[in-house]
Amino acid sequence: MIDPLGIISRVNTQSPAGIRPASAQTGGDFKQELLDQMKQVNDMQKDATQATNELLTGERDDIEGVMIATQKADSAFRMLLALRNKVVDAYDEVKNIRV
Repeated sequence: MIDPLGIISRVNTQSPAGIRPASAQTGGDFKQELLDQMKQVNDMQKDATQATNELLTGERDDIEGVMIATQKADSAFRMLLALRNKVVDAYDEVKNIRV
């Protein structure tokens, strides 16, 4: 499985299901992690666009490198989009719970 953002490889494998102990959790970790990942995906897309432009202008001649950069950016964006969809689904499910 490809992990372009490195999310899977950073999971702590020592604790069950990658859950951190309660003492290690803070309120802003998920938000900050999400913002960092969004910035990383944006940087990957910028790099792919720059590589494509360099290929078109003749500054670069390795089409393989451009294709790899484009595929990495596409995979990272799709993973981020899937994460967003899961979060929205979870929010909708919680929203529909009757109290």
